[in-house]
Amino acid sequence: MRTAIATVCLSGTLTEKIEAIAAARFKGVEIFENDLLSYNGTPADARRLIEGLGLTTIAFQPFRDFEGMPDPQRSKVFARAERKFDVMEQLGCDLLMVCSNVSPDSSGGIERAAADFHELGERAARRGMRVAFEALSWGRHISDYRDSWEVVRRANHPAVGLTLDSFHVLARGTDLSAIRSIPPDRIFLVQVADAPRLDMDYLSWSRHYRCFPGQGDLPIDEFINALHATGFDGLLSLEIFNDRFRAGSARSVAVDGQRSLIVMLDELRRRTESANPNPPELPSKAVCSGVEFLEFAVDEASAVGFERTLRGLGFQKAGLHRSKAVTRWRQGNINIVLNADKEGFAYSFNITHGTSVCALALRVDDAPGTVHRALTLLDQPFQQPTGPGEMDIPAVRGLGGSILYFVDQKTGLDRLWEVDFEPVEGEGDFAGVGLRSVDHVSQSMHYEEMLTWLLFYTSLLDVRKTPVQTVIDPGGVVQSQAIESADGSLRLILNASQSLRTLSSRFLSELFGSGVQHIALETGDIFATVEALKANGVNPLPIPENYYDDLEVRTDLSADDLEKLRRANILYDREQEAEYFQVYTRTLEGGFFFEIVERRNYRGYGAVNAPIRLASQSQSGFEDLPPGL
Repeated sequence: MRTAIATVCLSGTLTEKIEAIAAARFKGVEIFENDLLSYNGTPADARRLIEGLGLTTIAFQPFRDFEGMPDPQRSKVFARAERKFDVMEQLGCDLLMVCSNVSPDSSGGIERAAADFHELGERAARRGMRVAFEALSWGRHISDYRDSWEVVRRANHPAVGLTLDSFHVLARGTDLSAIRSIPPDRIFLVQVADAPRLDMDYLSWSRHYRCFPGQGDLPIDEFINALHATGFDGLLSLEIFNDRFRAGSARSVAVDGQRSLIVMLDELRRRTESANPNPPELPSKAVCSGVEFLEFAVDEASAVGFERTLRGLGFQKAGLHRSKAVTRWRQGNINIVLNADKEGFAYSFNITHGTSVCALALRVDDAPGTVHRALTLLDQPFQQPTGPGEMDIPAVRGLGGSILYFVDQKTGLDRLWEVDFEPVEGEGDFAGVGLRSVDHVSQSMHYEEMLTWLLFYTSLLDVRKTPVQTVIDPGGVVQSQAIESADGSLRLILNASQSLRTLSSRFLSELFGSGVQHIALETGDIFATVEALKANGVNPLPIPENYYDDLEVRTDLSADDLEKLRRANILYDREQEAEYFQVYTRTLEGGFFFEIVERRNYRGYGAVNAPIRLASQSQSGFEDLPPGL
C-alpha cells in the first residue's frame, strides 16, 4: 500500500506542514482545502514546494454538499466542482474526495445520488481526474459506507470510486463484513484514524479527538483485516483532527503518523504471514522483564544529600565506576545510579534540569533488535563515547531528552555491573528496608505530548495500555494512563494536565521539561518497611485523619488494621479480594518523590487515593534535597 498523510493532521502553515511531512519520510500528501486557501502562493507554487521535497499530492479534499441538491444549487455545485478541477490541475493532483451531504436542502435517495456522481465522473474523466465518495458518520442521508458503496456501484463510472474512512465506519459500530466484498479497484482512497471511546456526537468526536492508529480504542486491526481481504493495495492515508496535534510540533506529529503506519502495516503482515510473501520488516516488539537501573544526573553538592536519601531508603552503595564519578546503589533487584561526572550526557542534563532522572534502562529479550526496531520507527538514536573496556549499551532518546537503554542476557549486556564497576568494600551486611523491585515509574509530560509517548512505548515494547484515568488535583485535572507488560514486570505511568497549577505541571516547570516525577518501589511487607524507614529518619508524607475516618466507613477493615494504616500514613485500596498499600516520601525540591507499595494480587495503581495524595503533597510543600527526606 502507498501511504500518505493529510495536511489537516498538523499545525502550522502549508509550507511548515509539507516540510514536516517530507522530514517524516512520507511520499504522499492529501491537501486539505483550508490549508491551500490560506497559503501565500498559487496552487502551482504549492505544487513546486510539494514535488521539490519529493512528495506527491494524492488527493484534494474535501468537496462538500454535492449529491442530491435541488436546482439551482445543483448547477452551482457542478460549477464549483469544475473550479476544483482547475485547482487540482495546478496542484498536479487527480483525485477529489467528496464527503456525503449534510445540507438541509439536499434530497435523499441512492438513485439520485448515483446519477449526480455519474455526471461528476463524466466531468472528471474529461479532465483526466477521478472522484472518491466518503460517507460521513453524520451525513444527512448517507452516513454508512455500505450506502456510499451502493452509490458508487450504481454510478457505474470508472472515474467514480469509494473512500473508506476508519473513523466513520468504526465510530458507528458498522458491520465490517461488507467491506470484504468490495472490488479493490473501486476503493480509490482509504483514510485511517483511531479515537478514544467517547459518548458524544459524531461530529464533535471526529473534529477534536481523532488520533493515530494505536493511540485510541477503535478496532483498527479489524478494519484493516477487512480491507486486506479485498486485495486492496492502493492509497492509505492518515486523516486526523485533534486539538493536541494542533498545539504540538508539526514535525513530531508527522513522525508519530509515520510510526503508527509502520507498526500498523507490520502487524498486518504478521497476522497474514502465511498468505503474505513479504516478511515482517521489523524485529518483534521487545519483551521486557523489568527495569535494570534508573540513573540520576547529580552535581557534587546534591550528590551528598541524595546519597543520604538513598541510605535512608535502605540502599547500599554497591559499586564505583572504573573511570567516572558514577556510583551504583542497590537494594533487592533495584539499581539506582548516581552520575556526578563532569563530562558527558548526564553532566549536560544536570545543568539543564538539575537533579533528575536522566536515563532509564530496561531488561529486554534482544537489545540490538530493540534498537533496530526503534530506529526503523524513527526514534532518535543515542550514542556517547565509552572508555577502554566499558560496555556500549544500546540506547535511544526518551522522554524529555533523557536516555532509554536496553540490556539483555543474549549479548552479555547484563554483565555491565561487573565490567564497568568496581565493587565497594567495607559496606558489610546490609539488610535494607525490604524493598525488592521497581514497581512502576511515573513520568509527567506536557499535555500535547501524551499521545506521542504513548505511541513511542506501545510501538516499541510488548506492552498494553490501560484506560485513561482522570485524577483530581487541587490545581486542576490530570490525565493518567498506565502502560504495562503482561506479567507486570514493567509498568510506566504517563501523566499530563492542561492546568498549569497541578503538581504534574509544576514539576515540568521545576524540571524545565518532561521527565520522571516519581518512582514506586515494591515491598513484601509495607508495615515493616515503614517502620524501618522511620528508624532511618525517613518520615512518610502525612495523610489527613479524615481519610481514615472515611476508610472505616467504606471498608470492612478492623479497628486494629485501620489504626496500623493511620499510624504509618499508608493509603489503601481493594478490588474484590485484591489489596493495595501505598505510602509516599515527602516531595523533594524540584517535585520528585518516591512511593513504596505492597501488592496483594492487585493490578491497579490506587487511583482512588490519588486526590488524597495530591492534596497532601500540595499542603506539605517541598523538602530541600541535601538534608534528605
